[in-house]
Amino acid sequence: MSYWPLIGVAWVVAGFALRLNPALVVVSAGLVTGLVAGKDLLAVLGLFGEAFTKQRYLALFLLTLPVIGLLERHGLKEHAQAWIARMRGATAGRLLVAYLGLRQLAATLGLTSLGGHPQTVRPLLAPMAEGAAEACIGALDDDQRQRLRAMCAGTDNVGLFFGEDVFIAFGAVLLIQGFFAENGIALEPLHIALWGIPTALCAFAIHTTRVLRFERRLEREARAIVAQAAPEVRP
Repeated sequence: MSYWPLIGVAWVVAGFALRLNPALVVVSAGLVTGLVAGKDLLAVLGLFGEAFTKQRYLALFLLTLPVIGLLERHGLKEHAQAWIARMRGATAGRLLVAYLGLRQLAATLGLTSLGGHPQTVRPLLAPMAEGAAEACIGALDDDQRQRLRAMCAGTDNVGLFFGEDVFIAFGAVLLIQGFFAENGIALEPLHIALWGIPTALCAFAIHTTRVLRFERRLEREARAIVAQAAPEVRP
């Protein structure tokens, strides 16, 4: 067995570590992996085209992204921020925990397209989290804003990844079944999906803790900024 095709994994790690364009890193890693595996350039491009059409990425780029861009241009983010800021008791932590639960539950039912970075996190979840945070602790600086956006994206990832493993018809469940079948172990997809429930619950609890700790950290930073800005009281 040749392990050279795994150089694509190292390529992805290096590209992300250098903070290069993610799309460029992933596409170039696919090209490198295919070429190292012994396929010619046309064959690799053919695989890209086949995956492009089968996974319906064409619809994503030609329909979803322009629609989201048009909504953002007409103030979708601003309306989302204003709406969440008017809600009593709404905090960034509570919002993210609620979204995590809904995202995970929807993924367990196979509704993986209800959320996502381009159609939900960027235009709705992140602005709402920023609005809730600013309503509670005041204005955010650029570093805090970027970290909050990253937490929103991570929340979507955790909810989707650990929720879809419970869905019986998900590809990963069938892949696990096929792997065990090749090694003489017969497992039903239902049993594999059921054993994914404890993992999903643990993931929910762990990420909820991370979100709430992150929120408390933002609050401490805000109090420290206020304390530094306050004039010194002299006797």
